[in-house]
Amino acid sequence: MKLGIFADVHDHLDHLRTAVEFFNREQCAHILFAGDLVSTFTVPPLRKLQARLTGCFGDNEGNKVGLLAGMSLVGTLAEAPVRFTSDDGLRFVIVHMERQLRLLPEDEAFDVAIVGHTHKPRVSVDDRNRLFINPGETSGWTFGRPTVALFNTSTRSVEIVPLDEPTAAIETAWPLAATTEVAPQELPS
Repeated sequence: MKLGIFADVHDHLDHLRTAVEFFNREQCAHILFAGDLVSTFTVPPLRKLQARLTGCFGDNEGNKVGLLAGMSLVGTLAEAPVRFTSDDGLRFVIVHMERQLRLLPEDEAFDVAIVGHTHKPRVSVDDRNRLFINPGETSGWTFGRPTVALFNTSTRSVEIVPLDEPTAAIETAWPLAATTEVAPQELPS
């Protein structure tokens, strides 16, 4: 099952449209979103997704009621942490800020955490062999390099994909030996 992952749109409609086109072209079965659409005018481009979206609010959403109303046609959006289970049984938790994982009950198990907020693409594994994926920023406002991620639940591989050059993706397989942090300036240009 191929999942599209994105975060931190911050109202950048052009890059959001590019992300939607990319996820559709890749035939993603589901889309996971880790917060910060910001304004309600970001919802109409999401209506072109060919897969359902599951996501959480970020810390910059301007009109949560409006976003919820618009998202009802696209998928679900809720306060973090949001849970999602893939068709093949992988358990995901979606948060905007990694510290929101502390809101989970101590004994709640998950396999993959999707996070945003830092605007930096990052793939890592903790000491309990749980995968953490930060797709970076869809907007590109902060670091000038908009990125999304693809996750294949069958092969357990993650790709950080620069929206301005999707063929320059960086792929990592899980389980990882160590943290793979991809600084925007390290992405191929």
